[in-house]
Amino acid sequence: MSTTTSPPPESGDPGGGAARPTRLIRNEATTEIPVHLLFRDDSGSPPVPLEPAVVDRRPRTGEGPPPRPDRPARERPRVRGRSPVRPRPVPRVDPALVERPARVLPGAVGVLAGACGVAGCVAASWWAGLLPPVAAEALRLPAYAGAGLGPAQWAAYAGAGALGLFGFGGLARGRTGRAWVLGLFGRYRGTVRRTGLLWVNPLLLRRRVDVRLRHWRSEPVPAADGNGVALRVVVLVVWRVRDAARATLGVEDHETYLRECVEAALARVPVEMPGGTKSAADATCDALTRQVVADTAPVGLEVFSVQPVRVEYAPEVAAAMHRRRIAALDAQHRASVLTSVVDSVEDTVTRLTMRGLVELDDYERKVLVKDLTVAFCAGRGETGP
Repeated sequence: MSTTTSPPPESGDPGGGAARPTRLIRNEATTEIPVHLLFRDDSGSPPVPLEPAVVDRRPRTGEGPPPRPDRPARERPRVRGRSPVRPRPVPRVDPALVERPARVLPGAVGVLAGACGVAGCVAASWWAGLLPPVAAEALRLPAYAGAGLGPAQWAAYAGAGALGLFGFGGLARGRTGRAWVLGLFGRYRGTVRRTGLLWVNPLLLRRRVDVRLRHWRSEPVPAADGNGVALRVVVLVVWRVRDAARATLGVEDHETYLRECVEAALARVPVEMPGGTKSAADATCDALTRQVVADTAPVGLEVFSVQPVRVEYAPEVAAAMHRRRIAALDAQHRASVLTSVVDSVEDTVTRLTMRGLVELDDYERKVLVKDLTVAFCAGRGETGP
């Protein structure tokens, strides 16, 4: 009887089956396995060689999986993130509209020109013979019969009168804290901030602007706190006109514009009720000031502070919030009283026990605690907090 010895199994096949192919992927991580390779039919078809998977070990800088090289760019997954926050648009004014000093002359020039015009009119009247003898004697003019009113006399009258009107009509008095914005036929010609007697071209249109430091106390303006409760706020705004040209020509009415900017800031910034921390009140004031400064700077206004001076609930919620506030204060008072009573009872029982004055079991301790609590609560209720 012959015995057939089977060949020893290979080291890679402990069960004695067919030899397995060597590992193609060593110490590598695969990203995915095609599904059709798991369920392919090996009978009658040559094995399909597998290619080692290539793993991209470059550091990822963005979110989401790295794009596959075999996928076109239009099919690559897009990273979904938050859309960028668009900044709030800032009002813009004509950049060429910047305050610059106007050309003016000292007032003495206007007085001299006006005096010359008056003298010219007197001379023309003497020349035409229309000057009364009394005036001629007072002015020490020689006697002259006069040539009458002719073209030359009328021309002298016109020139002297125009000079006098032009000289005296351009006189102006500049005061501290006031400025004039000058314009000619709709064009900006400069700003006058000088003081004293000045001569300004009388053909220029003058707009007076107050450039002093000013404060404005508003009427009750609608606002809201951090929880959305309706409030009425009175604010004090300290401001002044920094650029008179922009404040006058860049906006129709800079005072009305300032009021609207304050109301818009109160609609965006939550206001805290009085009685809170000082840091919260300062933060509210700083936020309001920053908002108003950003809105008014393009039109030549300089805002120093926007401070709430009176904050109260709106009439429609005032009664409900008043009851809620009283209930909160009552609950806080009750909690403080109860804490004080519990601490007093605990201190009394502890002292009695530690000094050995009494020996109490659990039941007696509970009864003592109960009696002391009732006594202390009754005493608190009679004497008040």
